[in-house]
Amino acid sequence: MRPFVPKRFEQAAFGFLLTCFMTFVVAGISTLLAVGISTPGFIGLWFVAWMSSWAVAFPAILFIGPMVRRILKRIVIEH
Repeated sequence: MRPFVPKRFEQAAFGFLLTCFMTFVVAGISTLLAVGISTPGFIGLWFVAWMSSWAVAFPAILFIGPMVRRILKRIVIEH
């Protein structure tokens, strides 16, 4: 597969994909536990929960990600 995201956007693309997959799974589990899979409209409820959580998670990871990287540089030991 030929790359199509310029290197300067790598961190944003990483955050986009990470939050997409993570919120998809977490919203699905949360929706399943809250209403059950046999609830009419389960998929629609899951989708709304997913989009709502992603709308918060993506901007948050763009803001928090660099801070976490700086913290990790201070606490991780190289061997």
